[in-house]
Amino acid sequence: MKLMRPVPLRRPVSVSVVVPCYNYGHFLPEAVASALAQEGVDVEVIVVDDASTDGSAAVAWRLASEDPRISVVLHETNKGHIATYNDGLSRARGRYVTLLSADDVIAPGALARAAALMEANPRVGMVYGLPRDFTDKPPAPSSHDHSTWTVWEGRAWISLACARGRNFILSPEVVMRTAAVLSVGAYSTTLPHSGDLEYWLRAAGSWDVGRINGPVQAYYRVHGANMHQTEFAAASVDLKHRLEAFRVLEDSRFPGNPKNRARQVQRAKCALSKEAAQLGFREINQGGSVEAAVELRKFIEGLHEVPGNIHRANALHARITRAARGRKPRAGRLAAGFVRSQLDRVRWRLWAMTGIS
Repeated sequence: MKLMRPVPLRRPVSVSVVVPCYNYGHFLPEAVASALAQEGVDVEVIVVDDASTDGSAAVAWRLASEDPRISVVLHETNKGHIATYNDGLSRARGRYVTLLSADDVIAPGALARAAALMEANPRVGMVYGLPRDFTDKPPAPSSHDHSTWTVWEGRAWISLACARGRNFILSPEVVMRTAAVLSVGAYSTTLPHSGDLEYWLRAAGSWDVGRINGPVQAYYRVHGANMHQTEFAAASVDLKHRLEAFRVLEDSRFPGNPKNRARQVQRAKCALSKEAAQLGFREINQGGSVEAAVELRKFIEGLHEVPGNIHRANALHARITRAARGRKPRAGRLAAGFVRSQLDRVRWRLWAMTGIS
């Protein structure tokens, strides 16, 4: 890992902003405006409407008529978000490219910051940074953020992700080198729920990874129609999807030593097992759903040959049984839960500062 001082762009570079849209026409103007307002880069915006039924296409065509930097692609039938991503990325002509959901917003200066990092580090294939959520209007960017760059060798970044079993990236904060996108290939149609994590892992298998530390790189809109809230909310389901993404390391085509990659997958399984146990205990101790805790226990049991797996599954089963009998959690278990909640706060702060946790 290298920590670096930022170097400004010497000259403008081209960046393609792909905006997949399905029934987000009311958000689309703000997303597109945030891309067109980027300074220091030459931007093209590609709106890909996936057969929206809310008039999104008309909004996209109106925006395109007002600015020649915008092009519109219309799907006659709904193809789903993965196919929409791949369609848009295949049309990118810029030196760099980013995927921006129609309900999200790029932070001012974000594209120039990401491009500058990749211009200075030719081995970096993708750059991410700090995302911030919002509900109505994005907060005003701070003018006092101290910025640094972090660059990881790609396989070192994969190792960190496996050790935590997490996806460190939300999504709209990522900018990629178009050459990296071409070499990595398309998003996997077999992983509609964790395709982004699998894609980042594939990218890091062949390219280094960079991060902008300090300023916000993108704003993620939180609302009732967010895909992760409406379709992928259950904890056990999320864990299963992450596990499937990490299994890309088992693919014989993935770069690197097969034995090392197998060890990385095992580390990811161990991290996911521990997280499932913690979530299960939290669900029961806070009076939540017994059914959800049972599903988490089943997930743990399905992770074969993971150290401590049997103990975690049995401990969670015992707590579920106690809860079914109306017994409250023991003081020690509550204390352990409190300690874990404080550790989660520390990890969140660490992630916000460094991009890993």
